[in-house]
Amino acid sequence: MADRLMDLIDTCYGMAAAISKAGIGTNETMTLKATVRLEFLKFLSYLSCTEGMPKQQELDFINKTLGYSFRKEEIVQFRLEQRTMTTEYSTAVPRALKFFVLADAGGKMTDTVYKKKKAITLVETYRLLGQTYIAQDDRTTEKEIKLLSSYMKVLEDFLKEYGLFRRGANVTPVLSTASSNTSLKENVRKITAGEENQKNTKDDKEEPEESIESMLAELNALTGLGSVKQEVNHLVNLMQVSKLRKERNMKQPSVSKHLVFSGNPGTGKTTVARILAKIYRSLGILSTGQLVEVDRGALVGGYIGQTAAKTMDVIDEAVGGILFIDEAYSLTVGKGEGDFGQEAVDTLLKAMEDNRDSLIVIVAGYPDLMDQFLSSNPGLRSRFSRFILFEDYTPDELFEIMSGMCRKQEYILSAEAERYVRKFLEKRCADKPENFANARDVRNLLEHAITNQAARVVGAGQYDYDILARLEQCDFEGINL
Repeated sequence: MADRLMDLIDTCYGMAAAISKAGIGTNETMTLKATVRLEFLKFLSYLSCTEGMPKQQELDFINKTLGYSFRKEEIVQFRLEQRTMTTEYSTAVPRALKFFVLADAGGKMTDTVYKKKKAITLVETYRLLGQTYIAQDDRTTEKEIKLLSSYMKVLEDFLKEYGLFRRGANVTPVLSTASSNTSLKENVRKITAGEENQKNTKDDKEEPEESIESMLAELNALTGLGSVKQEVNHLVNLMQVSKLRKERNMKQPSVSKHLVFSGNPGTGKTTVARILAKIYRSLGILSTGQLVEVDRGALVGGYIGQTAAKTMDVIDEAVGGILFIDEAYSLTVGKGEGDFGQEAVDTLLKAMEDNRDSLIVIVAGYPDLMDQFLSSNPGLRSRFSRFILFEDYTPDELFEIMSGMCRKQEYILSAEAERYVRKFLEKRCADKPENFANARDVRNLLEHAITNQAARVVGAGQYDYDILARLEQCDFEGINL
């Protein structure tokens, strides 16, 4: 994977040179290649927003892959200066991608090497770059995956506007430093001149697949969720027995694989669904095991006919894996004129039948509202026969989650901060405001504290390890969730 990523990055640099030679983007203040390199750095800085400081292996990855020599505190400063923690950055299309799209769709460039694959190659390089970066740590977090997925959706939607997006595109690097003796400079020269370059045919080595035991261990290591773990373990046992009976040409138990996850926000529903998808793939129940997470906005359109098309696009993406519909009750709450939620439900029910051996659907939301959702349509109730309740975390469990997040990101709480956080969580659980969100509250609390600590540390100009690692009570004070 490392070789392929470097080859793709070099390919993007070569494409940038070719695009510039064609006269596209030449009036910019820096070369298009330099812009691509800088935007890759911004992207990795954006993915590091879940942490105050990147870990050493992440910093080494940034420097080695993009050719920089940053220190940890310089990355934090870069992140602040470039505002990559803001919505403004995470929803904006990279400037270089606009020129790549113009080269493909604008009719201003003809070439025999890249043809109309320049923009999709750049987007897929972003994807592999992001996946490789967040895998540098011991364990990829839900936040990191969500950041990567949301950014990739921005890029994909931009390509769709110009008809350049292909789902599951498997782009091949044109420039290969790993398998060719030709220098990168010479490769770029050839591509810029429009000459064909030998493609890299080196196959990526497949990573060993996790065992079911290790995936169940990952599930059982989650904080709290005792009844959820029991239900999922029973469900996996049932699927294993069903697989064994099938292998012996015995009748299989007739069990619906579709699930209802009911519970308040931040109780681990998405995390458990992702683990379940991997387990089902390992058992052969699902072919690919991806988790496609959507809400009403991804399914429902604004006029007749649009909803069915949007819903089918999502279903096509989820076939072979799990379709996870969060706040599913929102599809049926407004049945008045002009609401097309029911159209999405009808399309979903038909697709569940048509793809009953290749698609699993999990609907999730608040317990009472989910019961109303299932009662809104007889077809829904018959297809979702298994319910798993995700109970709220206790204050001790939330503090354990906080401690785990701190360990993962190499932070420690001072004694005063620990006492403050415990009292904060106890009060939060006792009051349970309308926006109470369990582990999500903990994550937001820590992110605010890390931001406050960064401002404090940079302001003081002290960067020794203890200061960078320790969160003080003052970093948590005044935070409103």
